[in-house]
Amino acid sequence: MKPTDKPVLCVVSSHPIKGASGVPTGFFLAELTHPLKVLEDAGLKTTIASIRGGQPPVDGFDLSDPVNAWYWNETDFQQRLASTPALSGLNGTDYSAVFFAGGHGTMWDFRDSQDAQRIIREVYESNGIVSAVCHGPAALVDAKLSSGEYLVKGKNVAAFTNKEEEEVHTTDVVPFLLETALREHGALHHGAPNWSENVVTDGRLITGQNPASAHGVGVALLNALRQPT
Repeated sequence: MKPTDKPVLCVVSSHPIKGASGVPTGFFLAELTHPLKVLEDAGLKTTIASIRGGQPPVDGFDLSDPVNAWYWNETDFQQRLASTPALSGLNGTDYSAVFFAGGHGTMWDFRDSQDAQRIIREVYESNGIVSAVCHGPAALVDAKLSSGEYLVKGKNVAAFTNKEEEEVHTTDVVPFLLETALREHGALHHGAPNWSENVVTDGRLITGQNPASAHGVGVALLNALRQPT
C-alpha cells in the first residue's frame, strides 16, 4: 500500500472559549480549508476529526476567502463538520498523515489530549507524516515517541510566535506561549516576521507559523506524501 492510499487525518479543536476572557474561539476556518483543498484537489482522501467529536466551533468565519466560500457553499463540508469523529475512536496507523489545524481553541485542548499524543506517535512511528499550522503545533508540545523522547526534540519547527501572540493581545489570555513551550521541549523554533508565510519541513514533521502558512503546509504535506518510501 502506498502512503497516499491511506487518508490524511485533519484534526480541529473542540474548545469554544478563549479562557477567562469569555471571547468565542475554535478552529480557524482557513487553516483547515486551504490545506484540505490542496490535498483533495490532488485526489487524496481526508478525514476531518475533532478532539471531542461532533460539531467543532468555527473561528475566522470569512466567506470573502474564496476557498472558505467554496467549501462552505459548494461541498458537503458543513455536514462533515457536523459529525466529526472524536480522536478517541481513531487509530493513527489507519492514516498516511495527521494535520492539526490552528485557531486559539487548540491552546486549551490540543496539548493535553492523550488521544492527540497517541495518534501523533502512531502516525509517526508507522512512517507517516505529522503536520500542523499556527496554534495547531500545540498538539506537538507534549507528544512523545515510544522511546519516551519528545517528538519535537532537536526538530526544526514553525508555530505561532510569541510576537504574534503579543500583537493580537492574547499573551495573558492563553494558558501558555506556544513558541516558548516548544523550545522548552527541545524544538528548534524558527520564527519569521509577523503574519508572513513560514513553512518548515524536518523529515516527516511539517509545521507552519500562521494563517498565511496554511496553504504552504498543505503543499509541503502533499509533496512529502508523494515521495517514494
